[in-house]
Amino acid sequence: MALRWTLAETEEDGTLFPDERKATRHVGKGAYAGLEFLHVNARSIINAVPPQSQMPFRYTINCYRGCSHACAYCAAGDTPILMGDGSTKPMAEVRAGDQVYGTVRRGVYRRYVITEVLDHWSTVRPAYRTTLEDGTQLITSGDHRFLTDRGWKYVTGTGCGDGQRPHLTVNNRMPGTGRFAAGPDHGPDYRRGYLCGMIRGDGSIGTYAFGPERRQVTHRFRLALVDHEGLARTEEYLRLAGVPTRERVFQEATATTKRMDAISVQSQSGVDAIRELIRWTPVASDEWVKGFLAGIFDAEGSHSRGILRFANTDPQILVRITTALRRFGFDYAVEVSGQDNGLAYIRVRGGLRERLRFFHTVDPAISRKRSIDGDAFKSKTTLKVVSVEPLGLDLPLYDMTTGTGDFVSDGVVSHNCFARPTHEYLGLNIGEDFEKKIVVKINAVERLRAEFRSPKWTGAHIAMGTNTDPYQHAEGKYHLTRGIIEVLSEAKNPFSILTKSTLILRDTAALATAATRTHVAVNFSVGCLDRSVWKLTEPGTPPPDQRLAAVRRLTDAGLSCGVLVAPVLPGLSDSDDQLRAVVEAAAAAGAVSISGVALHLRGSVREHYLEWVQAVRPDLYASTKDRFRRGAYQAQEERDRIAELVRATATRCGVTGRSTYTPATPVQITPADQLSLL
Repeated sequence: MALRWTLAETEEDGTLFPDERKATRHVGKGAYAGLEFLHVNARSIINAVPPQSQMPFRYTINCYRGCSHACAYCAAGDTPILMGDGSTKPMAEVRAGDQVYGTVRRGVYRRYVITEVLDHWSTVRPAYRTTLEDGTQLITSGDHRFLTDRGWKYVTGTGCGDGQRPHLTVNNRMPGTGRFAAGPDHGPDYRRGYLCGMIRGDGSIGTYAFGPERRQVTHRFRLALVDHEGLARTEEYLRLAGVPTRERVFQEATATTKRMDAISVQSQSGVDAIRELIRWTPVASDEWVKGFLAGIFDAEGSHSRGILRFANTDPQILVRITTALRRFGFDYAVEVSGQDNGLAYIRVRGGLRERLRFFHTVDPAISRKRSIDGDAFKSKTTLKVVSVEPLGLDLPLYDMTTGTGDFVSDGVVSHNCFARPTHEYLGLNIGEDFEKKIVVKINAVERLRAEFRSPKWTGAHIAMGTNTDPYQHAEGKYHLTRGIIEVLSEAKNPFSILTKSTLILRDTAALATAATRTHVAVNFSVGCLDRSVWKLTEPGTPPPDQRLAAVRRLTDAGLSCGVLVAPVLPGLSDSDDQLRAVVEAAAAAGAVSISGVALHLRGSVREHYLEWVQAVRPDLYASTKDRFRRGAYQAQEERDRIAELVRATATRCGVTGRSTYTPATPVQITPADQLSLL
């Protein structure tokens, strides 16, 4: 297909590049598979805003064309994700900054590695159910990809014609550990079982008489551990049982030993209560047994080089461990050391699959002992695909970006995937092209250095994020925005950034350094706090509460951070209560400026937005169409109402600064905003 490159946007004074022959195409791989990156060498990177523009700044920088904030490849919110501490968390609850397990190829094997979640988002998409032979059911979109015995496969596709791509069939098998086990409920029975295992395994408790005629009696409980997670859980469970403890340093760290902390109780009532809590239960519930296994593993268990085992000298405890393992169907071997003290080892067999099943079933506290980092991704288990079927309804689905480009979901490996934007202003079609083609100005950093060396440059303020979000997913691959920040900082050139992405937190240190040299302003776009509105209108962006949390973190780092309440959507986010709520939350997050901007639709975006409203909220279609009957802007009185309500609420909350990005009249909706309304 021939690409027609014309003026990219009215705010810029030149073409993106002369012709398509100077764009080199790069097919995305790994985390970016399914995307096509168009590498261009921009003739200039600092773009002058035409005098007729209503923008409140004269110069902009945009490293990318296209935006991948709206996701099309997602998994159901309750899908369990393998976290970096060995636990699981529902997909919907994973957040940017979390540590999860991904995989990397080292030598002949893939290996599990801990990787960071760089971004997390959701959308509403047609859902499909993939069923595996062990009963695992994976709810995803048709565009989701899984690792199979024949490489990465989409959930749906065709062998020829439209939709041609490798996809799952009943002949495929997925390598992995199989469906994750359900965890305990951490209720009273589980807590008592945990205390029994931990204290009997590694604690000391006693009543001691001394002095003349042994009339002086001391009661004492003590538990000392190197791993504070086990100590903290024990302390918490004792507190919930009404037994307060005192914590102290038991042994300082040395060149060869780690620091050890301890908790203790010295009252008779407290010691008696602990004795009752750890009493053997004649008829134990499943939850008590799970807690006992977790506690005795934290106290006496180990997990290294693929071996999970318990060590103990007490015959009664050894019997209790084997009985508990049998209860949940674990295979084990008993190994007698031959030592005089009767030391024996109980080893869980079955490889990584059973080790993970043990961790998830009983949920030990000490994450160090749950690590599978570096383990080979190989298993005797291959899970045959039994069926792939549409559910016949749209569901909220989630996805994330990780450093490795994949993540482990319910025992199988899922691929990172990206978004559906629209490129109409570049001559690419509004659907498929904008979904797959991201233009990358690969020489952006070098061009900025060169333009700063020109005597014509006077050091004027530069705005970023005026066209597409500088922290969209492509930034995780190319790091151009980070490079631009570093050059701006070196040149002591003032700048500002507008974003919806929490990926900006990655560059907190660089931004803070720049702020010591020049004026730096960061603004987050937060249209409203209502999650139902966010899921409907901006499914490809971080939730509004996460953006406000990022405002707090950046403000705490010493940065000037504002909030743009934008775009305010007619009938969806424009009520007085909604506007006041987001302003009050922004003020509480530390925003130094808050401004409101009414929705503004130009050109074909107007028709696209009205079509979207008619499809998802037909009750608002007539009123919304009426608001824009005269053109791109709503009536002046409505724009004034929004701006004044936001200003008055901000003033009441003590925020009187004016946002760097607030224009005299509403700004044009950006391509990122266009996408968020799909």
